[in-house]
Parts: sequence; C-alpha cells; structure tokens
Amino acid sequence: MGKLEVFHFDDNKESFEDFAQINGECHWYATDLMKCLGYDDWRAFDNNAINRAVSACLALKLSVQEHFQQCKRIVESREIDDYKLTRFACYLIAMNGDPRKPQVAAAQAYFATLADTVRRYLEETENVERVLIREDISDREKSLSSAAKQAGVAQYGYFQNAGYRGMYNMNLNKLRQRRGIPVGVTPLDYMGKTELAGNLFRITQTEEKIKNDNVHGQAALENVAEVVGRKVRKTMIELSGTAPEMLPVSEDIKEVKKGLKTAAKEFKKRDTRKALK
Repeated sequence: MGKLEVFHFDDNKESFEDFAQINGECHWYATDLMKCLGYDDWRAFDNNAINRAVSACLALKLSVQEHFQQCKRIVESREIDDYKLTRFACYLIAMNGDPRKPQVAAAQAYFATLADTVRRYLEETENVERVLIREDISDREKSLSSAAKQAGVAQYGYFQNAGYRGMYNMNLNKLRQRRGIPVGVTPLDYMGKTELAGNLFRITQTEEKIKNDNVHGQAALENVAEVVGRKVRKTMIELSGTAPEMLPVSEDIKEVKKGLKTAAKEFKKRDTRKALK
C-alpha cells in the first residue's frame, strides 16, 4: 500500500500507515492520528473530532466498542488515556476534523481512495454530516412531539404540517409531490446538509417557543409551528438568496448509510490477519 506523503509530521517522514499497530488486526492510536491531522490539543481533538465520529458510528448502528476502543498507553514514561482505532474510525475522525487544516483535507482524500466500490460516499464530507444532522433531527422531533402533546396537541400531523407550511410555503404533501418523494416518506431523508440544518433549527426553536411562551391548545400550537417555520424560511432566503423548496434533492440518507457501512466492512477486510499476511 502506498504511503500518503502529506501525513508526514516529523523529521523521520513517517506516514499514517507507518503508525499502524499490528496485533492480529491493524489499529491506530488516537494520539498518533491527532498529530497526523495537525492537532496539538488533545482535549479539543477528543471533544470535537472524536466525539462527532463516535456519534456517526452510533448513527450507522456500528459497534463503538469495536471501532473506538478506550485504552491506556505509556508515552514518555507516563500513562495516558487513548483510543485504539480501526481504519474506519480514523476515516470518521478525519471527516469530522477541522476542514481548515490541510492535513485533514489530505486525510479525507486518502481514505476515499481505499474503498473503490463506495468511493462516492467517502469522497463527500457532507455525507457524514448529513447522517449526524439527520440523527439529531430524529432526537429533537421526539422531544418536540412530547412537548407539543403535553401542551395540548391532539392531532400531531396537523401540527407537524404547520411547521413545514411555514418553512416551505406549502403543505408537506405538496413538498413531497414537488420533489418526487413517495407518500408516507419523510422529505428529511432526501435533504442536503444545509436544508437539514435549517429544519433542525426550526424544530428546536419551535419547542423552545412553546415552552418559553407557555403556549397551549391545538390551534395556538399550530400557529407557533408555522410562525417559526416562516422565520427560518426568511432567514435562509436572506442569507443565501435561495428558498428552502428550491434546494436540490439529495440521495436517500438510507442509501448513504448503506454505502458508509459497506466502506467499514471493506476497511476491516484490508486489516484482518489474513489480508496482512
């Protein structure tokens, strides 16, 4: 396997592959990967890139214990906390790294060359971000549903539709028709990162307004959902000049997840005992 020259980070010109620890199967230490990706602060690296990568792993329903194994390690005669990472975990961390760092950009390109059958999923940073935001929306929708029902929503479908009507200037079914999405399928699964982020903001702010203004009753709550949606719509148009309904349709998030999970399997095959022999 060729080495990625831009992963060099010391005078010995060692690369990402040089730091693989081979003990039955390959793994990498997170502290080594941190240096490869141009980070100096472990806490920032752990709290941001690693935590988001773990969240992506959970969203894909893959074993966090398999890909991010917590461990202790002796470095310069002292014991430190670390992680043993699979190649796929390294990929997820790189995709959630600081895009301003040239090492991060180089790492993203490097990992995308390793799984030819799903390269298009690996090349697009947005795919991992879509998975993360979509998962956040699922959690926030559950929270909003609970808050709305406690405040008096008896017909949640009407309440939900009001939020979409405010943001898209059309009902949910009309939005599905416009985008060629089957009845009963959520348009959220076909939204890109920007549109998903807008909907996440709409959902969280709707819940906050319900609680802060102590709103009760079906009609009043539908009004709140529509008003918040309208404000989010206005903000998106002011900032980008594009109405939410005009944003491009993305590939079904379920297919994106399948592609990323296939990549995880391919990476694992590369680093098994048989492949290493």
